[in-house]
Amino acid sequence: MKETLRMIPPVHELQHHPQFAVIVKQTRLDTVQLTKQLKIVIEEIRKAILQGNWNGPLPGTAGFIEELFQLLLKSATKEFSFTLQRVINATGTILHTNLGRARLSNTAIRHVVETAENYSNLEYRLDQGERGSRHSHIEALLTKITGAEAAMVVNNNAAAVYLVLRALAENKEVVVSRGQLVEIGGSFRISSIMKESGARLVEIGTTNKTHLYDYENAITPDTAMIMKVHTSNFKVIGFTETVPTAELVQFTKTLDDVIYYEDLGSGALFDFRQHGIGEEPVVKEVIAMGTDIVTFSGDKLLGGPQAGIIAGKKTFIDRLKKHQLARVVRVDKMTLAALEGTLLDYARGEKAIRNIPTIRDLLRSVNEIDERSHAFVTKLLQRTAIFDANIFPDVSQVGGGTMPEVQLPTMVIALRHQSLTAEQLSRKLRIEAQPAIIGRIQKDEFLLDLRTVSKEEEELILEALANIETH
Repeated sequence: MKETLRMIPPVHELQHHPQFAVIVKQTRLDTVQLTKQLKIVIEEIRKAILQGNWNGPLPGTAGFIEELFQLLLKSATKEFSFTLQRVINATGTILHTNLGRARLSNTAIRHVVETAENYSNLEYRLDQGERGSRHSHIEALLTKITGAEAAMVVNNNAAAVYLVLRALAENKEVVVSRGQLVEIGGSFRISSIMKESGARLVEIGTTNKTHLYDYENAITPDTAMIMKVHTSNFKVIGFTETVPTAELVQFTKTLDDVIYYEDLGSGALFDFRQHGIGEEPVVKEVIAMGTDIVTFSGDKLLGGPQAGIIAGKKTFIDRLKKHQLARVVRVDKMTLAALEGTLLDYARGEKAIRNIPTIRDLLRSVNEIDERSHAFVTKLLQRTAIFDANIFPDVSQVGGGTMPEVQLPTMVIALRHQSLTAEQLSRKLRIEAQPAIIGRIQKDEFLLDLRTVSKEEEELILEALANIETH
């Protein structure tokens, strides 16, 4: 055993091997970093030999050096690769939280790249030659699209809710229906956020029914706010009743120094109801009813980057902008660029709006998906004979805790490999394909839903499937 270990060449000798220089060039690492990886690989080989787990060529044989450098290349590539990687979402879930939610539009992407590559007027007024506010870049677009008097952006909607409650209702009472005390992703609860903000929660009504008189009976001199939370991530059906926004707005107007605030969650700027999809209220409509403040997400139905958007009456938005927490939860230039690019598509009208991937995929017709699916299967079977493929009707999900009751009619491609199980095929596409391909498994079949797959990605999936290795 000791003699075998002595046959492993020393590090300084391996550093002068031609293959070492080749790997330096391939990985773009300097010699110091690659040498560290080399030492790690050698130590792993030593341990494997001592434990009897080494299956490669033994040191001193012709193939050992080649095997060692292959392991070095693999180790260095893995160590210095991005962990945040591109994947192809073939699940049909449009706002897939685990896969990054909304894809950005080309307008947004170009604006992010330009902003990242260059200096920008992030906090500088070109017309005045003096310091400006980062809020100004999206405020005009948001007010135009939503009809609000003013607007601002923070890093996510939970932060937006927290800032509103902390800045406008700290040590005061906030009245909320029990049926709206939702829990969002990651176990964040409205009640917990309110407690952290310093506002005092006043629960009214029951889980399934809340009446206007419940709000009337809850008002005290300490009431600062009536809050309505849109239940985007669940739906209560049956024996239920809630007070409409318009009624709550009118009731709040009869009170002194009480704010009416609505957290819309998913933030629909586009009316999906006109296309028979869901019942999400449009932000502009809620603002038009007289709501003082609304908050909503940027990376859900809006189709932009992760952000929390606050819009409403200028007097309240100005207070939020000046609050110390506004700096804590502010967004960076890339988020602002992505959001501005997305909002610009909305401002340009219906045709540009459909360039936003979230909108496009939600509105994609089942006939289009069916045609693409049949064309895909034809191409696949022309390239390889190792799959059985069928196409059948199914449903796509909106995802991201949005429109849980909505099922979008779709067509899925069901694949069976001749020698791999669906789980084995899924694992290979997830781990070995570049980029990784994520689909669904059902009844030992691997399913692909092209609703969330672009034409360019179709070709990448076809290539991966045709080159599947079964060993």
